[in-house]
Amino acid sequence: MNVRAGMAMLTVGLLRVALGALAAPEATGAPSLRSVSEAERLSYIRRAQVWTRTDVSSMDLRAGPPGGFAPHEDVTCDYVPAPKTGSSPKFECALAPDDIVKVKYRETNGKVFAAVAATRLFWALGFGADGDYQVRLDCRGCPADPWKATEPRLPSVVFEHALIERLMPGHEIESRPDEGWSFHELDLVDPAQSGAPPEQRDALRLLAVFVQHTDNKVSNQRLICLPKQQSPEAPPGERCRAPFMYVHDLGSTFGRGWLFEAHSVGSANFKQWSRVPLWHDRVRCKTRLGGDVTFLPWAWSADHYTLKDPVVGEAGRRFLADLLAQLRDEQIRDMFEAASMDQRQWDSPEDQDRNGTIDQWVAAFKARRDELVDHSCPR
Repeated sequence: MNVRAGMAMLTVGLLRVALGALAAPEATGAPSLRSVSEAERLSYIRRAQVWTRTDVSSMDLRAGPPGGFAPHEDVTCDYVPAPKTGSSPKFECALAPDDIVKVKYRETNGKVFAAVAATRLFWALGFGADGDYQVRLDCRGCPADPWKATEPRLPSVVFEHALIERLMPGHEIESRPDEGWSFHELDLVDPAQSGAPPEQRDALRLLAVFVQHTDNKVSNQRLICLPKQQSPEAPPGERCRAPFMYVHDLGSTFGRGWLFEAHSVGSANFKQWSRVPLWHDRVRCKTRLGGDVTFLPWAWSADHYTLKDPVVGEAGRRFLADLLAQLRDEQIRDMFEAASMDQRQWDSPEDQDRNGTIDQWVAAFKARRDELVDHSCPR
């Protein structure tokens, strides 16, 4: 890397630190919602919402949440060295000195495709989601494969399918870093304290099953305070007027998998997703989520996956069914086309039979919706 490029990266890094400090609540004297007590966090969960009304049939599932990029738009950024996190190939890149984004990449990384479709679906139905945008990215000063090696740096590396993530607007609420929330904690939400009603929480569980959100460990869900809903001077537990729980990482969806399979069979896998039934026990309305992990019971602990085969009630089933029924065929197609679901690649050529055409994805989605709509639960 030449001196000029090195100075540019140093400048980006310094600006990043400075802007992060300016954005921190402590810098303004306001108490941070990222260091609340466990009791305060629990009080926010009890009052949390999980859904907000949208005009489903008019939502633009091709464009996705506002503030992002057009599908497959040409985007240029400058590589920013950063420590590895998680297990999915990713790196950080500066669109501008004060705008550093997380980029996921590789045509064999199913999350690059599945997350786009899943986040648009959750967002359109009103359950909240990050903005995930698939673009054609020109990374300046980038290694050829940033996840594999950070050197040597090249003048330009083009990623034909790259995913840029924008977090859902809001202030993180947590009592420890990367705390997130467990699906078990949905039971702590209290309608008597203005929290989300049971049918909306059941609908969220059911939607997670619908897309096969198998990587549902606590860090993949976020508890936030919605924008402009903070009261810094209020007592602990009341500093956020509008706490909201949503699924943050929807990359391991539209497949069927668990644990080490998250990037293979668990993401953008038409063959698996189109075959897994929605209902494990139709009479009880027990759903089917993920693979068989009876030999690894620890995998479903609070530190790993927190939702498996939930039983849902009739009110929750009907709530989600009514929302899904409002989606037009064009919206469903737009969702899968924006995600380039038919262009997902695999490590082995023989695995290409796991792919589906856009027409097949649309048909499978509608068939799965029919499974949900044309059913009723006993309670």
